[in-house]
Amino acid sequence: MLVWQWGRKGAGPRFAAELVSALGALPDVTPLLSLSTSSEQLLTTPAPACALPYATYTSLSGFLVRLLSLPVLIPRLVRTLRDLAPDVAICAMPAALDLLMAAALRRLGVPYFVIVHDADIHPGDGLPMQMTLQRRLVAGARGLITLSGHVAGRLVQQGLAQPGRLVRLYHPPFAMGPPPPPPRAHGGPLRLLFFGRLLPYKGLGLFAAALGKIGPRDDIEVRVVGQGPESEALTTLRALSGVSVENRWVPEGEVPTLLGWADALVLSHTEASQSGVAAAAQATRRWIIATRVGGLVEQLQNEPLAVLCEPSPESLAAAMLSLLTNPLHDSQVEALGSWQDMARMLVVQLRNQA
Repeated sequence: MLVWQWGRKGAGPRFAAELVSALGALPDVTPLLSLSTSSEQLLTTPAPACALPYATYTSLSGFLVRLLSLPVLIPRLVRTLRDLAPDVAICAMPAALDLLMAAALRRLGVPYFVIVHDADIHPGDGLPMQMTLQRRLVAGARGLITLSGHVAGRLVQQGLAQPGRLVRLYHPPFAMGPPPPPPRAHGGPLRLLFFGRLLPYKGLGLFAAALGKIGPRDDIEVRVVGQGPESEALTTLRALSGVSVENRWVPEGEVPTLLGWADALVLSHTEASQSGVAAAAQATRRWIIATRVGGLVEQLQNEPLAVLCEPSPESLAAAMLSLLTNPLHDSQVEALGSWQDMARMLVVQLRNQA
């Protein structure tokens, strides 16, 4: 089973590596991982075993050169894949050059499935032609895989999939190493962390409005960390007492330390498919405050360390304040087992569709 993800940063390469690790623990499955040679995952220690590292691109000009070179690149990739001899392939998260892999797999008669994380472009997110490329990719797939009923429903509404073509899974917690001390163990103010891409659909304005309703407090400390365009919401957040904003890319190796600093992750989304940040927070057993939008409800409704609220400043403020007087109590979930269970479900359903 070939699992490929040709993004360079973020959750996509990590998702692919975690999936391959879980598949490797199953009987009668030989997983093969393909990542971009520029992937952050290949710089981690220990780096995942990558059967097919592929040079993608590091700039827009490099991407355009790759597109123009497809007539040469496809036969080369066919020869490489023939040696690996996969029975089936899975795109772990769509990326810009996936049509190259799809073309090579078609020439070899190898069916592929696509894990669709987002059925729609979120406001402020995405690259030019991202959804056009994704739709072309899914059009040639044997079937589609989703991590939430929300995304599955949207794919059906868009006419991109029939219910019988869909494999429904879930997003397991990301492995983050040994868990840090539990929330509030540091004995100081409640530490709230907004982490991830600083984009409009993440609800930065909603978060700022909720913090404005709470007002300055000595018992709450807030960090906003991630990368995105400067905005009015970020300006508002910087002006609030007790709030620090770090508009920067967070390297893969820094993520566990950053999550370990926090008592609670705030997901103030105004819309969502599912959340890789939530999965990371679950792995480190942080408290989570999330709005009831999109696939977040499915992902977190059975999580004992999560509080769900309405996407309004009043509801979000009340949820944050509730952690001061009503701390959440843990019932540990084994992250590796969750990935293995998901991988097992995947293999069973793919065999049923064979």
